[in-house]
Amino acid sequence: VQLQAFGGGLVQAGGCLRLSCAASGLTFSIYSMGWFRQTPGKEREFVAGINWIGGRPYYADSVKGRFTISRDNAKNTVYLQMSSLKPEDTAVYYCAAGAMSGRPSDYDYWGQGTQVTVSS
Repeated sequence: VQLQAFGGGLVQAGGCLRLSCAASGLTFSIYSMGWFRQTPGKEREFVAGINWIGGRPYYADSVKGRFTISRDNAKNTVYLQMSSLKPEDTAVYYCAAGAMSGRPSDYDYWGQGTQVTVSS
């Protein structure tokens, strides 16, 4: 199983980025997908999740209204559209496949992470 996250980078505050996570080696369409983020010295934090059919997206309060999660089961890919980015959004972002949950322990598979840096 491989989850490959990409699309991170350096962006100014107020800008946008779109992260993608391509999955292989698993039946992508039966898994809920999540995005998490982590900064040095802190625990991994839930950002957004979406169920297997693409419905019921839910978000951490800190990103609600700014981030949008979506998926394309035909392409085995989940996306995170990030807008109105803030410096506090700076982190390594991870995609994960598992149960519909905000807990990292409920996810079975993880990508390698992609760095997002928001400058003020």
